[in-house]
Amino acid sequence: MRVSNVLLWCLLLFAISAAESRQPNILFIAVDDLKPTLGCYGDTTAQTPEIDRLASRGTVFTNAQCQWPVCGPSRASLMTSLYPEAVGVMDLKTDMRNKNPDVVSLTQHFKDNGYLTLGTGKIYDPRCVDSKTAMDRPSWSQPFHHQNLREVKYNDVKKVVLAPDVKDADLMDGQIARKGVRLLQELAAADGEQPFFLAVGFKKPHLPFIAPKKYWDLYQRAELPLAAHAGGIENDSGYLLHDSPEYRGYDGSPKTGPISEAYQREALHGYYACTSFIDAQVGLLIGELDRLGLADDTAIVLWGDHGFHLGDHSMWGKHSALEQAARVPLIMVPPGGADVKGKTSPTPIELVDIYPTLCEWAGIEVPEGIAGRSFVPFFDGDQTAIREGALTVFKKKGSMGYSFRTERYRYNEWLNKFGKTVATDLFDYQIDPLETTNRAADPEYAEVIARLSQSMREQGVGCERLLGEVNCKSK
Repeated sequence: MRVSNVLLWCLLLFAISAAESRQPNILFIAVDDLKPTLGCYGDTTAQTPEIDRLASRGTVFTNAQCQWPVCGPSRASLMTSLYPEAVGVMDLKTDMRNKNPDVVSLTQHFKDNGYLTLGTGKIYDPRCVDSKTAMDRPSWSQPFHHQNLREVKYNDVKKVVLAPDVKDADLMDGQIARKGVRLLQELAAADGEQPFFLAVGFKKPHLPFIAPKKYWDLYQRAELPLAAHAGGIENDSGYLLHDSPEYRGYDGSPKTGPISEAYQREALHGYYACTSFIDAQVGLLIGELDRLGLADDTAIVLWGDHGFHLGDHSMWGKHSALEQAARVPLIMVPPGGADVKGKTSPTPIELVDIYPTLCEWAGIEVPEGIAGRSFVPFFDGDQTAIREGALTVFKKKGSMGYSFRTERYRYNEWLNKFGKTVATDLFDYQIDPLETTNRAADPEYAEVIARLSQSMREQGVGCERLLGEVNCKSK
């Protein structure tokens, strides 16, 4: 009997040890053009109960910044943990691996370290990888799961807004969510020892704003809040504002001149409806993860690839180095979620930081030469910040703009092809949260600007113009 009891204890200890040492699964959720219009970010208009519930299980980063305010460069940067100049993607036509053949993507690294990596929806911008069907072939353990466009209604609509009375599954994101659910079911049925990394990318609220009518019905258009500041910027550097060319390119939007309040409210209505539509699809995924009993062994990440101007500074769309285009939602749920449930943090975070953080959670070696910094020490309580500021890069009028966002400030420095600084911007969010005044020329901020300029350069590995390497590919 005594030997039997010892054997049972040994088996129990072995089982506990095996469970503790098992690498976590990863559920990686991308949302196109999603800014923090979410209840968990304090937006009282947004109807986003599913993402809010997800946030209650992890940490909401309220000062996360993308590395380029356009989807192709932003996603290539995130997936390689390199700043845009280093990865070589700064537009919507450069193939990441043609420019940088030796780059190792996040999911490729996990695949090479024993993970089963699967994906569906939009993870990369298809114009910046091998094809929209392969979605960067080296990144996946099995062929990428691409939706059949012929089975999806309203796929080719060019109107800026549309509220069809259809089921969720009649639209692309409904199909993506259901494919994600089926993949989770297949992974659970396999019941193997191999951990998985499942990437699911949703396409709304990207323009055009199309969502099933029931999500439009959640909002009263007349009650939607218009932007608090639709004016310009005092002491404008000339590198920040645009005339909303993306929005004006869709049918139903005014091609020139001021955008009327009616059109603004219609667009707002569409953006919020699409956000609620995606919220429901996220709920399907998380609900299935819970139902299958996988949640405790799975780290969850939800991120947006960049922000979106919704009428502030009279702009609609992204394509700027201002807060509304650079700031993104980022929700992280560690495996088990211990001690971080329902927390928020204003610490500056970059999307490139996701890569090393997931590596550390999985017990995988972090590749050398990447720009990201793991923020596992933040979750462990060892430190409250991993960097002074978060860096966003953008190109305009032939100059490269480097935007450095701390908890209080945003400092932008614009360098021409010769590496000469041609313009600067400084916004003090403590006294000017709506970015109404550029304070770069104010002598009271001279010390702040000098410090931020130096910190940005110390951090900006691979930012060629910023570091004086102007004869390279950023030229």
